[in-house]
This record gives sequence, C-alpha cells and structure tokens, in this order.
Amino acid sequence: MSQQPLIQIKDIGRKYVIGAETIHALKSVTLEINKGEFVALMGPSGSGKSTLMNILGCLDTPTRGEYILNGINVSDMSDDELAEVRNKEIGFVFQTFNLLPRSTSLDNVALPLVYAGYSKKKRDEMAQQALESVGLGNRVDHKPNELSGGQRQRVAVARALINNPSIILADEPTGNLDTKTSIEIMGLMEEIHSHGNTIILVTHEEDIAQHAHRIVRMRDGLIEDDYPNKDIKSVSPRLAALREKGTDFENI
Repeated sequence: MSQQPLIQIKDIGRKYVIGAETIHALKSVTLEINKGEFVALMGPSGSGKSTLMNILGCLDTPTRGEYILNGINVSDMSDDELAEVRNKEIGFVFQTFNLLPRSTSLDNVALPLVYAGYSKKKRDEMAQQALESVGLGNRVDHKPNELSGGQRQRVAVARALINNPSIILADEPTGNLDTKTSIEIMGLMEEIHSHGNTIILVTHEEDIAQHAHRIVRMRDGLIEDDYPNKDIKSVSPRLAALREKGTDFENI
C-alpha cells in the first residue's frame, strides 16, 4: 500500500501587492516530499525559494493552491492555528541561530516544550537528552555568548529536534559558519537524517546542497528542476575517522 506523502503542495501561488505593483513570488508550484527524504531547495535571489520555505514552514499562507502537511490542510488556517502546527510538526534551524541571548543552552532547547505544556522537570530532562544527542551534554548551562558558532548551531539543531517534528526545515544552516564547522554541522544533519527524520535544506551553496539526496531548483517563482542527487556528498565516514583519532568536536 502506497504511503501518503508527508508534504503535498498543489498549484501553490503567492502574490504580494505593494502599492500599485503586484509581485508574483510564486506562480504555480506543485511538489511532493515523502517521509524520510533529505531535500535541498535551491535558487537565486528572487527565485521564490524563501517564499516557498515560509509556506512550507507555516510562516505564511499561499494566495492560491493547497498545502497538505502530514494529512492536514494548512492552506487556509488562521495565524493561531498555523502557530500550533508549527510547534508540533516543524523544527526550524536558522542561519542566525535565533537563540535567546540571556538563556542557557538548556532553556533555549526547552523553549518549544513550554508552548507544548510540559512540566519544568520534563522539559529539562528532554532538553538535556537533546543536547547530549548533538554532543553538547557538557554545555547545558552555557549561554550563547559562551559558545562557538558551531556550538550555537548545534543548540539550535537540538531545539529543532525537541518536539520530534515531522520536518526539520534548515534555512542556510551553515551560512554564518566557517568551512570546518560547516562540515561538522552537515555531518550532524546526515546523522539526523539517518535516524529517519525528514530534512528540507534551503541553501544557495552547491557543495552544501550535495549532501541532500534530492535537489529542487527554483527560478522566477517556478520549479525549474527536481531530481535525485546521484553524487551524494557525505562527511560521515570522515567524521568517523576523526572520532577514531580522538578529535574533540566540543571545541569546533
């Protein structure tokens, strides 16, 4: 029996009216993504990829068309309904980390659980476990300014995973990181994907997109190309070799 796609987007359009001008950010986009896929969404500035990402992440609604997420039609939902879906179904990882500067790693990771109604004790237990899963079990009491860029992004990844979401939506997750740290974060993304998580990676960097198993390219508000990546770039074997040598990833 065939499984229903996790994401079904049918003839989605999004226009913005600015004064007398109408901008068609998305013209007609139809897309399906199955559970467990690792998809890179690419395109130049003005291609519509950011608008599509906002719709996929339930941060915006389409002007026309239909979006079915995990069996739920989210196309015409109110802001409050979208917020509930976001908290339950989507884990976000942003280029700028979006961490609360005065809160510890533990409290930053636990934040989505506050909205989900968990007790303080349960929130802390789950956040501790999530931080350990990304190699930051010994940084729970550190605030963002006490962490490196790579460590901040791993805190953000732990926060994205905390609610066991249907989708991890990563928007330029290596955009503010150096090459060495970018490799580490992409290795972490590969590990997350290997556990069955669905990842949508928005990037303009070709080498980062090559880690995905499928690449969707956009141009002028349309999908220009959509194909399986036959030359998947993996850093996992390299990470395994580094671990064997005793590399300290906590300081990356």
